[in-house]
Amino acid sequence: MGRPPKNRDKSPSSTPIPSTEAAQDAGPQLPQAELDAMQKVLNAIYDYRTEDDFDPSKLFHRKVNKRIIPEYYDTIKEPMALSTIKQKINTKTYRSFSAFVRDFALIPHNAQVFNRPDSGAFQDALVIKEQLEKQLQLLVAEGVISKEGAALPELGEIPTYEDAPMEDADVEGEEESSDEEAEEDEEEEPDLDDEGRPKKKRGRPPGSKTKREAVGNDGEAKKSRGRPPKLLTPMEARILAVLKALRKPKNKLGQVMIKHFDRLPEKAAMPEYYAEIKTPIAYDMLKKKVKRKKYATLEAFMSDVNLMFNNAKEYNTDDSQIFKDAVTLQIEAGKLYDNEKAKSDEQFADDEGKIPMPNGILHNGELYKVGDWIHVQNINDLTKPIPAQIYRTYKNPNGQNMVNVCWYYRPEQTVHRHDKHFMSNEVVKTGRYRDHHIEEVEGKCYIMFYTRYFKGRPRGLPRGMEIYVCRDRYNEERHQFNTIKTWASCLPDEIRDKDYEMDIFDHSRPIKKYPSPIAYMIKEDQKETDDFPKVTWGADGAPPKIGAVHRRPRNEKDSPPPEPTPPPQAKVETPAPRPIQQVASSYQRTVLAAPQQPGRQPGTGMGPTSYTASHPQSYAPQPVPSPAPQRPPSAQASNYAPAVPQPQAAPRPAPPPSTYQQQPSSTIPPNPAQYAPRPNTANYRDPPPIEVYTLPDQANLSIPPEIREQYQRDEFGRVLFFTAPPVSVSNATGGAAQGHSVRYLAAKSRRAEQLAQKRQERELQKDMEERVAKKARVEANEQAEKDLEALKRKALGVMERQLATSIDGELGDQELGILSKAQKAANAKVRAMEENEVKRKEMRRVRLGGEVFADDWDGRLM
Repeated sequence: MGRPPKNRDKSPSSTPIPSTEAAQDAGPQLPQAELDAMQKVLNAIYDYRTEDDFDPSKLFHRKVNKRIIPEYYDTIKEPMALSTIKQKINTKTYRSFSAFVRDFALIPHNAQVFNRPDSGAFQDALVIKEQLEKQLQLLVAEGVISKEGAALPELGEIPTYEDAPMEDADVEGEEESSDEEAEEDEEEEPDLDDEGRPKKKRGRPPGSKTKREAVGNDGEAKKSRGRPPKLLTPMEARILAVLKALRKPKNKLGQVMIKHFDRLPEKAAMPEYYAEIKTPIAYDMLKKKVKRKKYATLEAFMSDVNLMFNNAKEYNTDDSQIFKDAVTLQIEAGKLYDNEKAKSDEQFADDEGKIPMPNGILHNGELYKVGDWIHVQNINDLTKPIPAQIYRTYKNPNGQNMVNVCWYYRPEQTVHRHDKHFMSNEVVKTGRYRDHHIEEVEGKCYIMFYTRYFKGRPRGLPRGMEIYVCRDRYNEERHQFNTIKTWASCLPDEIRDKDYEMDIFDHSRPIKKYPSPIAYMIKEDQKETDDFPKVTWGADGAPPKIGAVHRRPRNEKDSPPPEPTPPPQAKVETPAPRPIQQVASSYQRTVLAAPQQPGRQPGTGMGPTSYTASHPQSYAPQPVPSPAPQRPPSAQASNYAPAVPQPQAAPRPAPPPSTYQQQPSSTIPPNPAQYAPRPNTANYRDPPPIEVYTLPDQANLSIPPEIREQYQRDEFGRVLFFTAPPVSVSNATGGAAQGHSVRYLAAKSRRAEQLAQKRQERELQKDMEERVAKKARVEANEQAEKDLEALKRKALGVMERQLATSIDGELGDQELGILSKAQKAANAKVRAMEENEVKRKEMRRVRLGGEVFADDWDGRLM
């Protein structure tokens, strides 16, 4: 067990005695005395400490993590740990004491097979073996077991090792890892040997390649690396030198002093240590922080080093070996610090003469530093620059500024199934890390992880910056897409722990995918059994010109085909977000945001063709960069370069006086502190600022002169394209903008009058319709009342006739007279009530605009 040793060739261990790893379900139970003896031996190994209070069993408490060191299980066929033995004792799995002895003997045997003799794990295994034999002999003396039962079994031969030449050995950071292993690699830090050198990895024969190769159709190997190159800044090199040098001093016993400080003690075994030491720290924690670039200065690192030694002096007694070693190492660390500080930064150039530039590179007025997302020129297709992220900034031996970047591929540059769908603006992370001259950088972009892409946008980005979304890693060898589990694993160490603020959308946008842009390339005769098609390579140092599609069976890591798009939901009346288009960066970058003026509507233009501003950035004017391959003009607005804003006036041959003060042209990029204020990006729905654009010089000169003279031009004779209507300029006021043109204002006034007239007509029409409807309702109610009264009177008449007929023969004249009087009185009372009701309604009538309305029966105005 333990960390991987240096490079060596060895064969897997052989264990002639059958393993007792699996529990036996049948067999006699061991006597309690033997079970107690097993527990006694195990406790003795757990409790044993060397003279310097070191625990040699610590490495063997648990089995090796298979994810961290998978090659361990290729060599060791029967892994064993103290925790496994403890579990077997507690569950009474052992059926014989010899099985217990064999399992215990496997621990030092495995460590000796896997590790080299001069490693710490190998030496600790010898100590464990010696103590095991001692404890077994004590049991023999007590009569618990026989002498034969105390003998350790023969488990196989211990291999011998030879050091591999340094030039053939894999050095830390250069071992290739797959896409999945790249994320797991974060959890394990490389160990240093006793001489301060990185331990060499196992499992690869000497002389094997450490770079992945993908052969193109031209037969030339397309080499790519799975990790960025190792290039330490002067500060990082000083820290690493101190860290390595601390592993060299040895005490009088011949032990490496730093071994006492390798790891913190287990909290369960030594809780008093954590009660007394408030800020525990160990050597392995220093290594992790150094690898993950947690230290901003050498002084911050030395502060942790001193803290580690001060903790040891505080907890241990003055006469202990750990205290003495801590004092010695602390003095040595101070000397190392002084020596490293005395060195100049130029001494830390790497073997190739590269000088790191940790503060970034200033290019065309922009500072490019590690972690920035950029566009790199794609010589295969100038209209599709390479999205990439900067991992290193340095100066080569020729004095040229360079960046090392990780490429991201567009969907059409990959090999995938013909029915695969992609998100809009999706890219995939590759394992290609390439060096580029800073002149090849066209500008900045941004790549977001898909879990955030649909929730909002990063705050503070220039308007129009191209924003991509990424979800997968792309394996060029296997043509496989692997979903990224942790986005931080895809970022440089310098920014891995940094986050950014976002402007959150009102509601998350749904994930919508589109068919592959190269699905048309599928051939009818392609079969599932065919090999992967080859991509089409172009020039060297560029991604594929075009990828390929196939019909091969879907891999288990491939996402299923997208489900049908659900029907559209109810439309919410919200302002439409401003479209974000691609940044044009291969032409002249001289943008100055004009102030927003009342009445202007973005998206309108004047001139031969109107274009909407695609990348309004607020840079001050600057000269055209050094000649470089340019993207050909296209119909997209993002392929046109922004020009210096000019005042907009009626077309005339002479250029108008400028309303904005321009900075003089210079060969030195402007200071970023002198940039014009960037547009406020607090709300992504804000309209873009008014911009003025020009065509590239070649495209502008292709327009006939007589055509150009009909439109407004700048001082160089280039036709101007506006994103808003022009304004009037008066020479009497020194060229100050007076407002919009008379034609525009007149058209605007007419439009406003028409809208007001239509609005008034709609209101009158609506009012008239309401009045007619009310009158119709009143008339209907009155007619219903009249019909009801008529029916009542008719019913009473029928009742009178029926009553008269029924009692004609039964009552005398006197009774009939009395009944007739009562009937007339009732009829008179009914008529009086009707007259009163008519008078009451007459009194409640209301006269409105020559029309008479009356309240209906429930009191509402009809």
